[in-house]
Amino acid sequence: MLRASFVHAHAAAPDWQDALADCVGQLRTRIAAQHAAADAFTLGWCYLSDYFAPAAEAILEALQQQLPGIAWVGTAGVGVLASGVEYIDEPALVLMAAPLPAESFRLFSGRQPLATVSSDFVAHTALVHGEGSTPDIQDLLHELSGRTTTGYLFGGLSSARNRSLHLADGVFTGGLSGVLFDSSVHLISRVTQGCQPIGPQRAVTGSEGNYVITLDGRPALDCVLQDLGIDDELLAEELADALSATLVGISSGNEDVPLHAGKFGADTLVRHLVGVDLENRVLAVGDEVEAGSQLAFCKRHPEAARRDLQRIATEIRDELENGASGELAGALYVSCSGRGGPHFGARHAELRVVRDVLGDVPLVGFFAGGEIARDHLYGYTGVLTVFTTGT
Repeated sequence: MLRASFVHAHAAAPDWQDALADCVGQLRTRIAAQHAAADAFTLGWCYLSDYFAPAAEAILEALQQQLPGIAWVGTAGVGVLASGVEYIDEPALVLMAAPLPAESFRLFSGRQPLATVSSDFVAHTALVHGEGSTPDIQDLLHELSGRTTTGYLFGGLSSARNRSLHLADGVFTGGLSGVLFDSSVHLISRVTQGCQPIGPQRAVTGSEGNYVITLDGRPALDCVLQDLGIDDELLAEELADALSATLVGISSGNEDVPLHAGKFGADTLVRHLVGVDLENRVLAVGDEVEAGSQLAFCKRHPEAARRDLQRIATEIRDELENGASGELAGALYVSCSGRGGPHFGARHAELRVVRDVLGDVPLVGFFAGGEIARDHLYGYTGVLTVFTTGT
């Protein structure tokens, strides 16, 4: 059981020192308002916009000095977020601190290896931050997932334009870092898709690496032209323009059945359509595609994304109101860097959907270069995770 609620803070300022001072002041005020001891707070999140990425070491050192006893994790992105507010392409910082029992979590990084199987600490779930340029990152996620009893990971990759990094009581580039939680840390997590299918689910009947050769036994290019209603007689340049906004949703067999018509299931991975071989009628996709999987062509769809985000937030709220998971203590939201702001119609609109459903709860997060849920690396999604008091 938690001894107090999470506390969060956010600020934008040209200088990181000013933003940090503002955020630390907010945290201290909110801790005092709970009549909680400062040393009850043991785990902290620090997400910084990439304007502050060059100063990451100095920011972490200042946090450790001003709020001692808190283990800090986080990353840098093109934008950061808090309850009801987003900061995109501006210098900003968000912080959150949690009063978790110190024995209920373990940080991991290149400096702090994962707990061994023989360890007295048993990982149940894991928060993961990382860098997209890391080789074989999907394999690393599978391996990490296998080190937890539930297999459930949540988090995202840095989207910083100048210096991709992640924090785990140190500043790291490449690889993964984060927090392992034991079974006493209760959470609910959901994935929301940001794309909508524009054609039927098709079986991948021929593929090689990231090349899709046939769908439903037909040339893959013929299928996308049919689903998009594109004239096969277009010139190559015109065809490339017509396909440039098209993505593909890939799922494994029948394991990811959509719960609602015209939507993807939560396990669908959305990837770019990156090339076309006109002569052989083959499509190139931004990931490997296995024969036997399911594929549907899709486009980003703001209104569908808004409705789906509202749906998952409502599912979480309903589960909390049923009383089985205790009360909401704090939340993390990791959204694709292509979703924020104009994609939802206005600045802050995405975060206000979450706040309208869950209330003004302590919540922080960032806009990612890839979102992590279960053992998958997603794109164009949001991953909403709430920590609860348990039962």
